[in-house]
Formats: sequence, structure tokens, C-alpha cells
Amino acid sequence: MTNIISVETYEDILPIYRETPIGQLLEYHNLNRPFDHYDHAQLLIGMCMDNRKHLLMPDNFAFIIRAGGANLRYSEFKVSYAIAVGHVSYIALIGHNNCGMVNLISRKTEFINGLVNIAGWKRDKAEEHFMQFAPMFEIGNETDFILSETKRLRLNYPKIVIAPMFYLVEDNKLYFIKED
Repeated sequence: MTNIISVETYEDILPIYRETPIGQLLEYHNLNRPFDHYDHAQLLIGMCMDNRKHLLMPDNFAFIIRAGGANLRYSEFKVSYAIAVGHVSYIALIGHNNCGMVNLISRKTEFINGLVNIAGWKRDKAEEHFMQFAPMFEIGNETDFILSETKRLRLNYPKIVIAPMFYLVEDNKLYFIKED
């Protein structure tokens, strides 16, 4: 992927994020920084609900909202809570490759059959459910979506530092997404 920036050393952390909780997240996860002790969250992490992703970081370091595709559009109140009550000033928005929220229409049959066979739904109800919600949760391209969601959140929270990031499932590392 040409639009992601590797973080293999401290110097690879973009200067704007060094010495911030976003930089610390990269140090913990990618660079094996020893864990510090935290009494309260330092940042909010928005990431996908995908089970293949696990972040290496200390306890109490971050609030985490997991939503399909790292789509926080329907978690806005939770974002506001982490900022207003949790006093976080940083958000790491983390997408990943091979996300199931990309090209949802290709999974329509699997989705409907799963609700019918596993959850006991009637087929027409399962199809209606898919058709109603799939357009809301389709994200298109993973990196493009994270960049657009970063822009949207920056407009809503202008004093909050928000980093668009990417998790590569094959190597379990975090990357920055290049911004224009």
C-alpha cells in the first residue's frame, strides 16, 4: 500500500504526534516500549470490531470504541463522552486491510443466510435488515474512509488531535495513513 507510512523507529513517528498519546501508542504497539502505569485514559481509539486486531498497550491507557470499519458516525455520543468526561484530547482512528465493511453487497447472501440459519430469522426479515442497514455501514475503500472520517471528526472537534491510522493484519503493526 503506497498511502501508508511505516513506523519502525521513534523517528518514523510523524513529528506532530511525537511526545503525544498517539506517539506513545505507536511506541507501545510497534516499538515494544515498556508499559507505563496510567490512572486514566490518555486518548480515544476508534477501530474496527474485527477480531484479528489486538493492540499492545498498558491498562487504562485508552478508551476504545470498536465499530465495523472504524465508523464512528453512530458512536458520536461516545466520542463526545470520552472527550468531555474522560478529558481526552487525542483520537487514533484505525482502519485495517481486508475489512468486512468493504463491498458489503458481496456478502449479502452470506449475511442473510447467517441470520436465517444461526439466529433463526425469517428470510424476508433478514433481507430487509440487510437492505436497510448495509448502505449505512458500507465504507468503500478502507484508507479513504478513515481519511474522510478523520476530516469529519476534526470538523466536529476542532481542538482534538486526530490521527488517521492503519492496521496491517499480516504483520499486526500500526501505520499512519498519508494525508494530502
